[in-house]
Amino acid sequence: MNRRNRIFIALVVLLLVVGGATLFVLDNTQRSRAAEYNPQINPADFTTKITNKYFALPAGKKLTYETTEQGKATERIEIEILRETKTIEGIETAIYLDKEFKNGQLVEETRDYLAQHTNGDVWYFGEDVDNYSNGILLNHSGSFIHGKDGAKAGIWMKAEQRVGDSYKQEFYPGHAEDTRDTVAIGETVTTKNRTYTDCVKVYDWTPLEKDAQEHKYHCPEVGGLVLTVDLKSGSRSELVDVVQQ
Repeated sequence: MNRRNRIFIALVVLLLVVGGATLFVLDNTQRSRAAEYNPQINPADFTTKITNKYFALPAGKKLTYETTEQGKATERIEIEILRETKTIEGIETAIYLDKEFKNGQLVEETRDYLAQHTNGDVWYFGEDVDNYSNGILLNHSGSFIHGKDGAKAGIWMKAEQRVGDSYKQEFYPGHAEDTRDTVAIGETVTTKNRTYTDCVKVYDWTPLEKDAQEHKYHCPEVGGLVLTVDLKSGSRSELVDVVQQ
């Protein structure tokens, strides 16, 4: 073996060693973060009867949202609280079915699994996601289930809102890390349909997507979300219909 080949092999080995070390460090970092976040969850403390005043989810409730740009509806979201439930790690959860349409075509269908703690906080125990393109199922990116592969539940909506609070809505390192900050309480919000009072304003973000930054307004008058403002594009998604069946 000549000197040039020996040098080449040595460089390849070095790159493999360094690359492996980098992966090891990244893996250890994720493990460390996961160890720091360790919510104590007792199944006996949870119920599928979700009555949080900012996020009430009786079975049969349906909500519809529309995003309008230049006078044309470009996105439509349909929410339905199913009458079936799903048990995760011994916790019975309600199913929040979320369908997102863009230009009339289904792009995402998600089943979120939620339960309410005895203190009124609504916890998020995972989601099954179907992502579509031109009517074809692409993948399940964004899915996570509490207790699987290191994923952990988080709080979707607190019962007591305090400005400055920040909490994880989900924790699956590298895959799902949505975080919510409470920005203001007692807000008045006006949409094209009506005006709501005594609302909480939250800031939703994730370290996984720098452009995913939104202000959301949840209001007791409907027990749910009435307005989402995308802080990057400025687009508004507004509640246009709510029914209870």
